[in-house]
Amino acid sequence: MILLLHILFWIPVVLLFHSYILFPLWLEIRFSLSGKKTHPARKDHRPAVSVIIPAYNEESIIEEKIRSIYAGNYPDDRTEVLVMSDASTDRTDSIVRKLTEEFPTLHFYRTDRRTGKPGILNQLVPKATGELLLLTDANVLLDRNTIPLLAAHFADPELGLADTQLVGLGQERGIALQEKKYTGREVKIKFLEGSLWGIIMGPSGACYALRKDLYSPIPDNFLVDDFYLNMKVLEKGKKAIVEPEARVYEDVTQSFKEAFRRKTRIATGNFQNLRAFRHLYRNIFRPTGFCFWSHKGIRWLGPWLILSNLLAAILLAPYHLIYLLALGFHLLIFLLIVLDNLLGFFGKQIVILRFVTHFYSMNLALASGFINALKGVRSNVWEPTKRNPQGKQ
Repeated sequence: MILLLHILFWIPVVLLFHSYILFPLWLEIRFSLSGKKTHPARKDHRPAVSVIIPAYNEESIIEEKIRSIYAGNYPDDRTEVLVMSDASTDRTDSIVRKLTEEFPTLHFYRTDRRTGKPGILNQLVPKATGELLLLTDANVLLDRNTIPLLAAHFADPELGLADTQLVGLGQERGIALQEKKYTGREVKIKFLEGSLWGIIMGPSGACYALRKDLYSPIPDNFLVDDFYLNMKVLEKGKKAIVEPEARVYEDVTQSFKEAFRRKTRIATGNFQNLRAFRHLYRNIFRPTGFCFWSHKGIRWLGPWLILSNLLAAILLAPYHLIYLLALGFHLLIFLLIVLDNLLGFFGKQIVILRFVTHFYSMNLALASGFINALKGVRSNVWEPTKRNPQGKQ
């Protein structure tokens, strides 16, 4: 019994240390020793691009989004934009319809029944004429060089998907700083994975390029379409990378509630994908399996690893000082989270405390998403994250 408790205590420590510390460090060391600098690209490669935009009640941003595409450094005659309104009830439809008069390659569609983002993608992709698909959220603005930087990599016939770097906008209030830091770290890890093996564990979803002939229809009840499409690309033997210079911009939520809702939805979809692609993860000695478990799988198990460590620490505390200290650490974390929430109630925050709360709220969202996935997902219809009030971004 004591031996089992030791195992339940130390295995979570080793696994979480590997995923959050050792694996990213090992990637950096291996990349530096490889002599690689960036992904090969051909700047004169200009395939036809179809920009796909699902939109639901995006009147505050949709015009700026469309203009950011046409203002980019990519030929208009090589670009088409397809927008589908998912039964929007605001001015989204009228705004896009008016813009079609200004931009001949902008095409507008509408569904009168909510179908969710995957359903919109499944309807729009067959209408696209481009060799490349740029799948992007309505609330994400493109840098002028985003499309040409992505397109240049597809001169490599083995490349199937190229992701962008998502840059958070707005003041670093609430949870925004922690979200920006987390996203930036994820981009770096995925860049290293792509550089070393041509593998990334899911694009950001905000904006990424995909060969049209590699698009796979997304199951009706799947929530995380970007991870699904990414794994389909790898399943077909093609490569996926990140181009960190291809930047896109998004207003980062400052609300814990909104961030938790979004992460719970993503976690639910993650566990759907875990089941769908388990055949790719089984062999941890192959790059796909090793990257998945090191980068994603262990983190997805985080709530249960933390709980296992806590329960083992409680039961082992009478036997050795190290377990007593570990139990004290868990209690300290709980008190820090309580303190952070109390400070937040009075409009105050301490950055380090917010990072602690952010980490544990992510794990709580993972646990919630796992329960949702077990219960089954009947609909992938989404509600967009609420924007920060103007002047408070």
